[in-house]
Amino acid sequence: MGKKIKLAVFVLVGLVAVVQLIQPNRTNPSSDPAVSFETLAKPPAPVKDIVGRSCMDCHSNQTVWPWYSRVAPASWLVVHDVSEAREVLNFSQWGRMSPEKQLQALRNMCEDVKDGDMPPFQYKLIHRAAALQPDEVAALCQFTSRTH
Repeated sequence: MGKKIKLAVFVLVGLVAVVQLIQPNRTNPSSDPAVSFETLAKPPAPVKDIVGRSCMDCHSNQTVWPWYSRVAPASWLVVHDVSEAREVLNFSQWGRMSPEKQLQALRNMCEDVKDGDMPPFQYKLIHRAAALQPDEVAALCQFTSRTH
């Protein structure tokens, strides 16, 4: 190996090691189960399972932080995505949303899964079980249309 290649590899390895020191805050804020989607919306078991498997990692305070959420730069993307998702919709805080926002969230849930926008593509790549089958999309949309 030439000197320039060795130096480039050394610099690259050093850079990868240094960026690992920049760790974002992976938090799961405390939440009151009494204001959760599950408690207040009372989804049937199949819908509860769909939401749990495909939505809760990003859209709740119960995120299961996978191993790659500790490896930069993936960690930065994961924390950013979860933070943004919680701002849009947080199932752990369902009861703290106005009734109007709850209705809009239900409409959006159905539309987003029908359009294939949720769960996001990059999440489904790694979490294959999160991908929704047509009958699951129908069950979720049926529930959201009954609820409002």
